[in-house]
Amino acid sequence: MTATGARTTAAVLRSVGIDAHATPPSDDRTLELGALFSSGEECYPLKVTFGDFLRVVHSEDFDPDKTAFFMPTAEGPCRFGQYAPYLRQVLDELGHTSVPVISPTSQNSYAGIGELGGDTFRNVWRGLVAADIVRKMLLKTRPYETECGSADKAMEDSICLVLGALETPGLSTSDRLDELVAALTKSRELFRAVPARYTTDKPLIGVVGEIYCRLNTFSNRDAVRQIEAHGGEAWLSDISEWVWYTNWSQRYKIRRAGKRISLEMLGAVLKNRVQKGDEHRLVAPFEEDFVGCDEPHDVYRDVLEPAWSYLPADGALGEMVLSTGKAIYVHSKGADGVIDISPFACMNGIVSEAVYHRISSDHNDMPIRNFYFDSSSSNMSRDMEIFMELARGYQRRKPTVRKFPSYYEK
Repeated sequence: MTATGARTTAAVLRSVGIDAHATPPSDDRTLELGALFSSGEECYPLKVTFGDFLRVVHSEDFDPDKTAFFMPTAEGPCRFGQYAPYLRQVLDELGHTSVPVISPTSQNSYAGIGELGGDTFRNVWRGLVAADIVRKMLLKTRPYETECGSADKAMEDSICLVLGALETPGLSTSDRLDELVAALTKSRELFRAVPARYTTDKPLIGVVGEIYCRLNTFSNRDAVRQIEAHGGEAWLSDISEWVWYTNWSQRYKIRRAGKRISLEMLGAVLKNRVQKGDEHRLVAPFEEDFVGCDEPHDVYRDVLEPAWSYLPADGALGEMVLSTGKAIYVHSKGADGVIDISPFACMNGIVSEAVYHRISSDHNDMPIRNFYFDSSSSNMSRDMEIFMELARGYQRRKPTVRKFPSYYEK
């Protein structure tokens, strides 16, 4: 779903002997091939992901006997649950019936990744958290850099450090975590060394929405850079919150099945605790940098529960409950506006949009706007300019004061 997360996941798979690689960056050929196997009624992310996979299939060095595709799936009403079965169908139609589709599911919070061997599941999680942290540092640094491109370079150098810690074979669980913490500590220093002038006047914009479209820069036409080009700083919802949500959902379903006291519940609780411990270790070096935009400590208490009266998480499912809850959360931290990035005709985006007006009204009229994306062009720069003016107006009158790291100019 993100260039960084795909690269860290591939690195973990390489550490256990699997020749894994992220798909190449999307381009016009992606959309051309994706359109051949979609009718236009599907989600835009399907066209992009299928297009990228089909570029692999049509590449000169494609070997069906040595290739598998990794396409997780999810429950709930989102059409994403149909991606993996449809990919299987398309590969069969193309004559590649022996090419596996590896598809761990959110039903058990993606525990199937562990079947790939060793501590794979745990290390994939660590890689995703590390990728989220590095991207967060990029978005906190780039709007303030005084040498264009220096933050992006720090980002690439940081990811290379993380990949080195993840892909080294044979490390024990504790040693790999130590290596990751060391890599992230070096990453912190790389970002702090970026020439920058940190000021407190830039509007802070929360970015929520459908996971793939908000995190995949090709799909959203680099919306975050659009925010930055118009003088703002983006707080992009990360991939980790989806994992925390699936963990909560797994435990909720176990309780609903009358298994509150069971081995199944014990396993879910212990997994959540281990993941939380790993995240705490990885985030710890950035405690000062993330002042004022620290991520929720508990997805239920900090995100789902505040949104319950708008979209109850026991009835509504998926990104819509996270988007509404995260909008409320960033408001509590002093954000100046929220944009929701979703594919055109996305159910999650449409349902969220239906309640954003009331959320805005109940939270000091903080501006919230939906941006929908497909393969057609739109005047996003104009629309973003209008939204950023609304955010600046709110910034001048908002009641919640944003906190800043100590190295910001006062």
